[in-house]
Order: sequence, then C-alpha cells, then structure tokens
Amino acid sequence: MISAPGGGSRNSEGGRTLTFLANQPVEVLRKVGARRAEALEQIGVSSILDLLTHYPRRYIDRTRQVDVADLHVGEEALVLAEVRSVFTRRPRRGRPIVELEIDDGTGLLRIVFFNQTWRAKQLPKGTEAVFFGKLDTFRGRRQMTNPVVDQVGNRTGRIVPVYPQSEKAGITSWEIGDWIEEALDRAGRLADPLPEALRDEFGLVDRTSAYWKIHRPGSLDEKAEARKRLAFDELLRLQLEVGLRRRVVESESLGVRHDVSRGPSDLVGKFLASLPFALTAAQKHALDVILDDLSSARPMHRLLQGDVGSGKTLVAVTALLVSVQGGHQGALMAPTEVLAEQHALSVGDLLHGFSVEDTGSLTGERPLRVLVLTSRTTASEHARTLGALSDGTCDIVIGTHALLSEEVSFADLGVVVIDEQHRFGVEQRAALRAKGRTGTGTEPDLLVMTATPIPRTAAMVVFGDLEVIELDELPPGRTPVSTKWARTPEMEEAAWHRVREEVAAGHRAYVVCPLVEGSERVQARSAVDERHRLSNGVLSGLELGLLHGQMRNAEKEEVMDRFRRGTTPVLVATTIVEVGVDVPEATVMVIEDAERFGIAQLHQLRGRVGRSDLPSWCYMLSESETPDAATRLLALERTTDGFDLAETDLELRGEGTILGARQKGRSDLKLASLRRGDRPLISSARKAADAILDADPSLFANQLLGDELRLFVGEDEAKYLLKS
Repeated sequence: MISAPGGGSRNSEGGRTLTFLANQPVEVLRKVGARRAEALEQIGVSSILDLLTHYPRRYIDRTRQVDVADLHVGEEALVLAEVRSVFTRRPRRGRPIVELEIDDGTGLLRIVFFNQTWRAKQLPKGTEAVFFGKLDTFRGRRQMTNPVVDQVGNRTGRIVPVYPQSEKAGITSWEIGDWIEEALDRAGRLADPLPEALRDEFGLVDRTSAYWKIHRPGSLDEKAEARKRLAFDELLRLQLEVGLRRRVVESESLGVRHDVSRGPSDLVGKFLASLPFALTAAQKHALDVILDDLSSARPMHRLLQGDVGSGKTLVAVTALLVSVQGGHQGALMAPTEVLAEQHALSVGDLLHGFSVEDTGSLTGERPLRVLVLTSRTTASEHARTLGALSDGTCDIVIGTHALLSEEVSFADLGVVVIDEQHRFGVEQRAALRAKGRTGTGTEPDLLVMTATPIPRTAAMVVFGDLEVIELDELPPGRTPVSTKWARTPEMEEAAWHRVREEVAAGHRAYVVCPLVEGSERVQARSAVDERHRLSNGVLSGLELGLLHGQMRNAEKEEVMDRFRRGTTPVLVATTIVEVGVDVPEATVMVIEDAERFGIAQLHQLRGRVGRSDLPSWCYMLSESETPDAATRLLALERTTDGFDLAETDLELRGEGTILGARQKGRSDLKLASLRRGDRPLISSARKAADAILDADPSLFANQLLGDELRLFVGEDEAKYLLKS
C-alpha cells in the first residue's frame, strides 16, 4: 500500500483521503524512477492525486473497433493495429519520410509520416498503437498520412483508455495507464465525503468505484457513471466555495439601510417619472430586486449582466440615486477614460436639473453634483474633486482606476457601481468598497455590471460573492443590427458603399482595426495605415477621424467630440471603442480582419451601432475560412443575442478563460463542464452544497470536505471561508 511517515493517510472510516494522495510523490510507485518522475512533471503530474486525476481524453471501445479491411477511402477512421515493419528514407530533396506497415488481423495498411523521423523510434516493430487519420491512396495502395498516434500497449479489456501524453517527454499512454493501475491498487479504498443518502439522492457511485471506472471501465456506461460522480465532486467544491463566501459576507458585513421610497417627491421617483420612455419589464424586475437589496441591512453584492443596449446604465443610476437621496454618495468605476467620460456625459444629462437637500444654503437645496476623476483630469479639477468627495459636496463620482488611489476619500460612500467587471479583479472591487467603510462598520452596497454575458450556469461558479440578475430584454425602438460576414471583394465593396450612404444621410460610421501600427510579425491592417488607405481610396472625400490608445488624452477627447457632432462622420479606431461609447447617430460599423477578434469582442463592437431606432449594419471583413473563424463569424451573423453567443463562445473556448476570473484554485475543472451538457449536474451540485452548508455552515462536522477545500482553494482562502 502507499504509505508515508507520520500516518494520517485515512479518515475515520479507513479510506485514503485526496489530501493524503496529494502529498504522495509519484516516485512511491515501483515503476516510476527519477527520470520518469521528471518526465511526468512536464505534463503537470507530480503526486499520486495528479496521476489519478490525469483522466483519459478518449476511450477505444474494442467491441466497436473499425477493421482495416472495412476502411473506405476519404473517410477518417481510428484503427488499433500492430506495427509489422518500419522503414525510413531521406530523399535528396524534400522531407524525410518514415513508412510503417500495420496489421490488425483483417488487413495491412501503410502509414506515412513526413518530417517526423522520431516516429521510427517511437513505433518500432511489434508496437501496438491507435492510428487516427483520413484514408487515401498512393500508387494504388491505401495509406494514412501523418495520422494522430496513441500508444496503448497490449490492453486486453474491451474499453481502452487513451491518456494525454507527451512525445517530447517520451511518455506514452500505456505507461500512464500502468502507473495509474498501480496507484489504484496500492491506494485501496478511498474516503468518501458524501454520505450514502446524498449519493442515492443524486444517483452517484461511491468515490472508489468512480476512480476505478474512469480509468478501467468495463463498459462505456460505467465510464459515464464515473465521470458523473467525479465531475459532481469538482462542481460541489466550487459551489461550496461560492456558498461559504456568500455566508461569510452575510455574517460579517453590515450594510446601510437605504430609503428606497419611490414616491413623486423623492429623487428616485422624480428620476423615473422624468424618463421619456417606459422601462422594460426586465429593467423593472432588476430595479425591484436591487431596491429590495438596498433596503436590507446586509450589503448588496449583485452582478447585473445584460446584453449590449439593454439599459444597464439606467438601472445603475437609479441605484446611485437611492444612495444620494439618503444623504450618502455614489461611485461608478469604469475601465477606460473613454467609457468613464461617456458615462459622465450620459449620467449628467439624465440628472440635469435635479437637486439635493442642503441645510447650509438659503434655499435649503443645491444642484445634484456629478464629477469625473480619471488619469487625464487636470490638476485643478483633480484637487476640486478630491475636496468635494471628502466634504460630501460631490454626490456621484464617475472615474477609472484613479478612484482607487490613496488620496481619494469619501465623506459617506453608500453605493458602488463597477462597469465592465471583467476588466477589474476581485481585489480592485474590494479596494473601492473599502473606501466606504465607516466607524460604525457599515459597508457600501456593490452593483457590478457587464455587457459581456457569460452563460447562466457559469455565472453561479465564477462570481462566488455576487448574486446574479439579468437584463434579457432590449428597450422598445431598438432595431436589431443587420450583421454580414463580408468574405469576398464584392461583399467588401458593398460594405464601403453602405458607409458612404449612411454618411450622406447624416449618420456616423466606425471602422475598427486590430492594431495601431503596422507589424511585419502580425499581418493585420492598422488603424493608422487604414485611415490613410481609406482616405485615398474607397472613402475619399469623407472626413475620417482616428482614435487609438496611444494618442494623448486631449486628442482622444477632441476626436470623440468631433465624431459625436458629426464634424468627422467616420471614425477609424482600435478596440478602444469596444465598450461604453454611445453615439446614437452611428448606424454602420466595418470591422477589419474580423477573424482576429473573439465572439464577445465582436458582439461588444457591434453594440456601438443600433443604439437608436435607425436601421443599422455591421460588416465583418475576413477572408479566413478556418473552422474556428467561420464558426465565430457565422454565429455573429445568426444572432444578436449576447447570451446565445456566450454559449457558443464557451463551446469554442472552454471553461479556462471564464474560470480565470476566479483568480485562485489548485485546478478548477478537469471533467466537469460549464457548457450546456452539464447544466443538470451544476444544479445538483448547487442543491447539494446548499443542503450541506445549511446543516453545517462551516463544515465543522465534515472534516473531509473541509480538507478538500483547503487542498483545492488553498490554505489561506480556506481559513477565510471556513470561519465558524
């Protein structure tokens, strides 16, 4: 059996714990010496737990095996066969060639590798391996060219696991399988933190069976059972982390009980009555939820995610006004100067003419004051804003990271709004909220917004300290943006013709480029070069502006002002216009080299047009026909629904980028998925986590789960979460 000095390998029921396995180096296995341990470390495996969670990437079902004799030319196939002969030749000109002849008992097949001489050493005569590729013919003989190869060894079971391997490290799938089998044999029974009743409720096998069946399934049904349990464990740990974090916040934080009255005389009532349009049902629901949060003594921790143009800013302004009407201040933090200044303009317009109580004035009131603080705020304005924040005469401040500087202090900060949350880390959110803590221990309420929706199931996992609410409805009068993938010269010509038509009609146009300056390394049009090319070509005679991040702040401000007024009707820009820029007269956007942008970014860019009742267009210029690019661009053509696109993006990119927002964790998900297929499992894990924490809020009675949280989220984080 695997053992270590000092004991502690088993729980009270005698099973090996994951923490114990994580502390066992792979060298404890008989077949792993120093050199193989070093090779394993190259693929991220250094402990027995790492090895057992190095799951197969696919399985070969020998009962459904494709025979060489049944292969058809032009089809992709996976065959399991033995190498009969190996021959290497080096033509005088051209790439070296390795030729194999393989035999599966039903027929012979030639395998050809170009410029892969190491294959001869990897696949000597007598090697059993899996070959995956397209069958073709050469000089009358059937062959596969440069197939994918997995060495599996002489497995006698019907289901053969194929592991991620490293040709560079010299590790094969069958070696990994042998090491895992030894580890399972020696580990014996594994401790299971889930009681039998909970396993029965959610249809889960025990942990020992799960690890055996994921690596040595007797059938594909057994593999599915094992995956379900192990994926559930991954999701349960994340949901426990979410639940514990929420409970810590609820138990330790004291919030402001805001006055959320909405009568005709209060600020909120006046504001909503002044709007020249009706709120959408989604906005009304979001406001009801947020106002209920604000009236509570518990600080609000709310994520408001809504599609481009869904009216998040209006909801945020209402939350800020609740703070102001109670004598507190509000702060809105945005990731860029352009977005902060855009918010300042729109919020200033919305609140123009509003007043707040001021007992020191003759009239008993003063104008509601909205100020801006960014890195390009002048020194004199900066000093005035700091003074107004500290003495309370600034009611709402809108700024960038500049709000986080030590010199910024508030008289009484009641509500914090953070826009485009994916641009900020957890620490930055906490730093701004900390500026609102008072001597009484109260904390400001927090509303985090994003116009880059993530799938609904992912939201439960990523934002552990935030409760999610969605704006899934666009205001009336908005027309969907007609989106075209312009992949031919004729389609591109039509895009530029549309730009000319819209400018002639008095509207505005964006041209977006991925780079600022030309680069020999990256072949993409730059904003600088593109403006020159267009001015002397298809858009000659039109006034073209230029906007990119390397310009001085005063230049950016002047360019945006000219674009808003229509003096410069066409703006050639980088992705600096991706979020927050609101010019209702903009009706057409042309995105150069669109294949270089992700789905979320393309959707955000497209959201700069279609911000009024005017018909609008977005043209994505790209000649790329790669499968990934085609999937993204066709998805943008198909729908303007950001939540739908978020699901497509998740399918393409996987969970890595989304889970990265958590900024912690040993390993988030290896088997479980935040995609559509695992939605029921995510819901089950959430239900189980809530039941466990309701009965045992700090996991005091479930040491196994507590230990596993320490293992997977880190000791310091676990100490914070497991406070009793």
